[in-house]
Amino acid sequence: MRGYRYLEHTATLRVDPQRCVGCGLCVSVCPHRLFALEGRALRVLDPDLCMECGACARNCPSGAITVTPGVGCAAAILAGWVRRLLGRKAPTRCC
Repeated sequence: MRGYRYLEHTATLRVDPQRCVGCGLCVSVCPHRLFALEGRALRVLDPDLCMECGACARNCPSGAITVTPGVGCAAAILAGWVRRLLGRKAPTRCC
């Protein structure tokens, strides 16, 4: 999905730098590569690339990352497309 962007400034991705241990798991599991480690400090390169899949939060051992499925949630986007194709109303909330 090169070049694909979600709605700007809507991602629910949050990082608590005080809780981050700099393990780099989020960097490894993020399908859009929006994280980078600078030393042991986590940096979010572009939050608008977040599809809110939750892989980073589920793999964070210290609970430093939170994300709530919503606007960028891949499951909700795909379900909305399918419902529109079938002539049904798109979902109003995610998952």
